[in-house]
Amino acid sequence: MKIKSIRQIKDFAGKKVLLRADFNVPIAKGKVNEDYKLVKSLPMIRYLMRYGAKLVIVTHMSNEKQSTQPVARRLSQLLGRPVKFIPDSIGEKPNTAVDKLKDKEILFLQNIRFNKEEETNDKRFAKELSRPYDLYINDAFGVSHREHASLSAIKKFLPSFAGFTVEEEVTNLNKSLKPKKPLTVIIGGAKISTKVPIIKNFINKAEYILIGGAIANDFLKSLGYEVGKSLVGNDEQMIKTVIKLYKKAGNKKIILPLDFVVSKKKDGSGKLFVRLVNNVEQDDIILDIGPKTISFYSQFIKKANTIVWNGPMGLFENEKFKHGTMAIAKLVAARSKGQAFGIAGGGETVEALKLSKMFDYVDWVSTGGGAMLDYLGGAKMPGLKGIVKK
Repeated sequence: MKIKSIRQIKDFAGKKVLLRADFNVPIAKGKVNEDYKLVKSLPMIRYLMRYGAKLVIVTHMSNEKQSTQPVARRLSQLLGRPVKFIPDSIGEKPNTAVDKLKDKEILFLQNIRFNKEEETNDKRFAKELSRPYDLYINDAFGVSHREHASLSAIKKFLPSFAGFTVEEEVTNLNKSLKPKKPLTVIIGGAKISTKVPIIKNFINKAEYILIGGAIANDFLKSLGYEVGKSLVGNDEQMIKTVIKLYKKAGNKKIILPLDFVVSKKKDGSGKLFVRLVNNVEQDDIILDIGPKTISFYSQFIKKANTIVWNGPMGLFENEKFKHGTMAIAKLVAARSKGQAFGIAGGGETVEALKLSKMFDYVDWVSTGGGAMLDYLGGAKMPGLKGIVKK
């Protein structure tokens, strides 16, 4: 694997650098609520400042109407230095502001998705965006699976490099693609279409693939088990793929739950029951893996030397159904950092790790949910093309 890292550049003095960051963070009442992504970027930004870069930062926000000014303010607080903000990303105003930058100064641009050309990967837009800069850095791994102008087309117009986060993501995720055996992969969550590629890619690499969450319902229903009124997928082609995968791998590789915590109501109110997999009733709703499954899955996690985890085991947001996910979080963390190399990713997985207070005990927590799945699933990564070669 080869990575065009910014570490290869010895002198940034006088260079106008466009940094594509992923600072898509929650904002409420004009303030950043959670700044993990910003904090993670600080070593790289300080590195660029140390070596004299004229730094310009651009990011997207999920809310295409959300200004990035609150993000610029919070970054300034974290750095303890001024971060100028301009409410545009292309055109005369930002170009003039970039030209006036001095070495070691920082300028923050407006939300790149204010421009519709960003998401269509428009080459003219990318060329205009690139105009005032000397080089480009992609440090937005979490959206590098998107074919957008500030991630893909822009690399046609500027010398392009990987930032620290992209470099670390690729280096650490690759440890699961060429793992120290045995490799145990844990897949949960609800959207089976995003999980099938990663299962397919690991079917010959992993010793064990443990299934939980709503996608376990898809496996079991397809195999003829009763899943009651539980959440199941409606993509028939994906369900057929799941069955093919299971039959190909056999029940010694793809491991399904033994029991569940169920309720008769979607909100989990009322009496709860623990059901064995072959005792689920027609009006049951499966909302978590059960105690036998936790004990069973722990055997595979405890003997793993590499672990990949993506997706919760149930409706962990509800206090009554968080136990399976919390147990898996603690097991993965307890095995990581020494005995095994542990990787976790995906928004809900990261949230669960924080909730379990085990976040810091896992070797690598990916900043990208969909990007992690696509990378590990072998999908194209337009944002990495030209700067990362597997």
